[in-house]
Amino acid sequence: MSFIKTPTKGMRDLLPKDMILREYVLNLMKETYQKFGFENIQTPVVEHIENLTSKQGGENEKLIYKIMKRGEKLNESDLNDFDSMVDSGLRYDLTVPLARFYANNLPNLTTPFRAFQIGNVYRAERNQKGRFREFMQCDLDIIGEKTNLAEIELITAVITFLETLQFKNFKIRMNDRRILTKMIEYVGLPLEKMDSILISLDKLDKIGKEGVKQDLLEMELNIHSVEKYLSFFDENTLSVTEFCSKFQMDEEIVENLETIMNVVKNTISVELIFDPTLVRGMGYYTGPIFEIMVEDVPFAIGGGGRYDQMVEKYIGVPTPACGFSIGFERLLLLLEERGFEVPTKKEKIAYILKDEENLQEIYKEANQKRQEGKIVKVFYRNKNYKYQKEMLEKENYQIMEV
Repeated sequence: MSFIKTPTKGMRDLLPKDMILREYVLNLMKETYQKFGFENIQTPVVEHIENLTSKQGGENEKLIYKIMKRGEKLNESDLNDFDSMVDSGLRYDLTVPLARFYANNLPNLTTPFRAFQIGNVYRAERNQKGRFREFMQCDLDIIGEKTNLAEIELITAVITFLETLQFKNFKIRMNDRRILTKMIEYVGLPLEKMDSILISLDKLDKIGKEGVKQDLLEMELNIHSVEKYLSFFDENTLSVTEFCSKFQMDEEIVENLETIMNVVKNTISVELIFDPTLVRGMGYYTGPIFEIMVEDVPFAIGGGGRYDQMVEKYIGVPTPACGFSIGFERLLLLLEERGFEVPTKKEKIAYILKDEENLQEIYKEANQKRQEGKIVKVFYRNKNYKYQKEMLEKENYQIMEV
């Protein structure tokens, strides 16, 4: 039997130098979010398949790693039907597990409940730069807050965290799923095809209006309705009010979005843009949605929105909720490309022993320095001492030859 020496496609090994950066960024994130009153939680990576396939995860539900029944649970009749053989799966995001967590633990939680959750998720997709089949997500959520304080707090907390990593010139794109729904309804396009229509609209920056038009016509939609729909995007509109006046949008929804944008701009240094083409792919969004861009980066490094209907499906009571997720793996790639270095505060010392003569004294001294907060390694001298020394110096160790 031969063994394969590489990880499964889309998975990665992480070297010690990789973990140093990851842990530094994660600790900064936790410290920042805790200052805003968010509490750390954890959920299992495996969830019941019924939860994962509840039509709330959009296209990601097609990418679930499914887990088969085992032992007595697996009936002979299941063998003819793959879906019948499955009872659970690996989570594809942290929001669906959070809703289930909230329903299970409601008596022990404060309201509104502010939580951050950091953990690996899994999607069976084609991996590319900054995108893997196993990757870490970092979510920030508020459940039980029906006002726009949730959106304001989430955006402010995330921007504050990114500022600690020396990111600047933030641009936040904002929209509201209810505005997207109203546009489709206003021009006479069928609401039952809304998900497909929005998937096409989301590709506008890649395939242009003609490409989107062709997509929509292939769905056998009315050409006059399609052209009227696409006419909304003929000009860049900075004002929510100006744009929404074209199709008589509910004033309360418009004012809510305007308020969020104005308060955030007045609180932190950020450029806020109303973007009527912003969709966000998850099917569970019900209100304001947003994405964060930074200078010279062609993709969003974080995004989120309001999902007021998800938790209700678990507890039977209307429960407002809003969340924000950071693209953690992409964030790390950006930091590496920018040459970001983790500040090293602790002194690092390496004792290189020629023999065992002073072993007891050296270990006593090394342990004392560890108690003082220093990082200490003890080695015997290798045959290739020059290489051994070079590697330690590369890791910023002070060499003590004894």
